[in-house]
Amino acid sequence: MNYADRRGPIQAPQQHSEAGDGRVCGPQLSAVSLPQRSTPWSERPRPAIRPDGAVAVALLACLFVVLLSPAASLAGDRASVPPAGSSDPVYSLEAVLNFALTRNPTVASAEGTIDQNRGQQVAAYTYLNPSVSANSGVGRMRDLGLFDPAVRERVTEFNLSVGQPIEWPSKRAARQRASEAGVAAASAGLAETQLNLVADVKVAFYDLLLAQRALILAQQNLATVEDVDKAVRTRVRLGESPQFEAIRSGVEVLKANQSLTRAANRVRVNRVMLDTLTAGSLGPTYAIDGQLHRVGPGFGIDILTERALTQHPTIVRLRKSVEQADHSLEFERQARVPNITIGGSYWREIGREAFTGGVTFPTPVWDRRQGEIISAFGSKRKGEAEFLRARNELIRNVSQHFQDAKTTADMIEVYEKGLLKQADEALRIAKFSFQQGASSLIEVLDAQRVQRQILLDYAQAQFDLSMSLALLERAVGGAL
Repeated sequence: MNYADRRGPIQAPQQHSEAGDGRVCGPQLSAVSLPQRSTPWSERPRPAIRPDGAVAVALLACLFVVLLSPAASLAGDRASVPPAGSSDPVYSLEAVLNFALTRNPTVASAEGTIDQNRGQQVAAYTYLNPSVSANSGVGRMRDLGLFDPAVRERVTEFNLSVGQPIEWPSKRAARQRASEAGVAAASAGLAETQLNLVADVKVAFYDLLLAQRALILAQQNLATVEDVDKAVRTRVRLGESPQFEAIRSGVEVLKANQSLTRAANRVRVNRVMLDTLTAGSLGPTYAIDGQLHRVGPGFGIDILTERALTQHPTIVRLRKSVEQADHSLEFERQARVPNITIGGSYWREIGREAFTGGVTFPTPVWDRRQGEIISAFGSKRKGEAEFLRARNELIRNVSQHFQDAKTTADMIEVYEKGLLKQADEALRIAKFSFQQGASSLIEVLDAQRVQRQILLDYAQAQFDLSMSLALLERAVGGAL
């Protein structure tokens, strides 16, 4: 899509008089007297077309040939950006994805989870701290010191003890393997968060792209309907059309205004939704540059399913979570063997100096960690069930989004090979019939409305295909 081709509502070409008096499309039309209301319309005599009236009809036909040309009708299919101010930035899909992946808080949250698990891994490889105990005091002799003046009655006494806890090797190894699996699961969780964010951004981007295209078509439709309304009211004043045609064309103008308002509101809402995914990086007013998809997936469903089951970040994360739960269960089982503490002491007392050593360990008589083992086993079973559920869900999602994309791609092919051309041909026939006087302006307007609805349906089909491909990428685990 080239943004140099952005344009506003198509305006009808006008031919001003050489005198410069502001008259449009030829000389000023003279009034034609209308029959009385008491005479039924079907029985009224056909008014003779005076020279001025003939010129008016010819110029009106010329006006609608230009206004309802296929080039003007198909402009909405090529354009996707509504008219915007020169200062409004224009973002591509790659730029929006870059903003989202670098500034969305969900990515920062996933990165924080990785840091937490890395901290637990560091703690798992850290040795237990030794313990140091020191005591000191004044001792006094109570027996020999009283009878031997050479013996000191008061002496400072002290002792120093050092102990080093030693962890059971199997218990330590299980905790280290569990921490490593936790880091791997957190890393896969970051990839899963980025994958989901990319899919959400693409869906919001394509939704805004469709809204912008619908806004352009609504603007073009309003401009055309307003011109038709002016022409119909002119024919009613000349007595060439009944009064209800003017009322009907006025209703069409109101409906076109309502459609334009709804389209503009949808653009504003979708713009805010996309800006939210980028944490406000796009700003309140901006435009996007992109194309909706027209071709379905290029791989078979078997290849995509196998790829999803082996490489999808959700599968990797849950597999690592089950592995972490298994190591945690092994850790609780090995934790029944208590840690031992090897220590040594130095004692200096009155009349005594000693070096001692020993081993201290708790005895697992009452608490053998039965509750912790049961809890760890339950966490493992829960992780395995979650893994199987996610696996089945991925198989279903790949199949569903693949079939949706394939069906929508076939529908787009039908539009491109038949419906678009048929709508253009129907509009061309209606315009030709109007020029020959065989049809009314309302019939031409109906043909125009049908063609624009087909263009909207064609754009909706492209959006559905783009959304299906984005969701298929999420189900597969990466770009197709």
